Amino acid sequence: MTDQSAWSFADDRGQLAAADSRPSRVLAYIQAGATLWDHGICPEGIFGSGHDGAEPDRAKTGTLPLDVVDYRGAGGDLDVETLLRGGPDLVVAVSYGHGQIYGLDPDTAKHLEERVPVVVIDVGQARTLDQVSGRFAELARSLGGVREPDAASDLDAARARLRAVAGAVPEGLRVVALSPADQEQAHVARPQMWPELRVLAELGVRLVSPPDGAGVNWATVGWADAAALEPDIVLTDIRSNAVPFGEIAAPAWRERGRRVRTVPWNPEPVCSPQAHARFLALVAGAVEGAAGD
Repeated sequence: MTDQSAWSFADDRGQLAAADSRPSRVLAYIQAGATLWDHGICPEGIFGSGHDGAEPDRAKTGTLPLDVVDYRGAGGDLDVETLLRGGPDLVVAVSYGHGQIYGLDPDTAKHLEERVPVVVIDVGQARTLDQVSGRFAELARSLGGVREPDAASDLDAARARLRAVAGAVPEGLRVVALSPADQEQAHVARPQMWPELRVLAELGVRLVSPPDGAGVNWATVGWADAAALEPDIVLTDIRSNAVPFGEIAAPAWRERGRRVRTVPWNPEPVCSPQAHARFLALVAGAVEGAAGD
């Protein structure tokens, strides 16, 4: 490699991905691909996890131009040859800690890394959202991405707005983040385990935790128990593996469900200032609306 053309990036496993020249054909996990797009990098392809299906989950793709980005598939359908069919010269994956590549079978990930450089960004609960977003920004800059000039100021404004509206409600509105499992149960998020939810708490939003018990990131409860949390606002998982919130007909939830305001929530967020600002604006709008009810 020459100094003029060499490219390298130290990922969150502490491993150095390197190439003779700056990569230009990036294959990315769907969350990473949507984030890189907001930083000015268009991936040539994306892939999903075992939660995804034959088509890309629109809840996760952000503003990615899906007409020009090849979706390789997800879960058990993924093998090395499928992943490499577009000729990527870099793979960008995510991890929830311990360096394990999310969404790929470990053996597939091992053989993939023997063929092409792989960068892994840690999006797990040990990181703050700003840290995750910052790492994606660093990677995008190394790949030639261009910073959106108004993104930082728009995010600052969104944070200031949410802090103001949350602070204007003396007792605080009760906010619950959940993923509808079926007509019997919901997965209720433990807010401290989710970087994006921790930001809401820092801005004054009153996030309600489920009871202690099984489940590190989620507590699986019946709809009666979800109603007992008395949410005023529900952040509801809109990924394709979750039951649409409006279809929940559990009698134990019906009365509470008529009164809550809902905010669409993607637990695998696009980690860019633009996307986070949009989410904060939705939460602020819900808080304002609920406070006026």
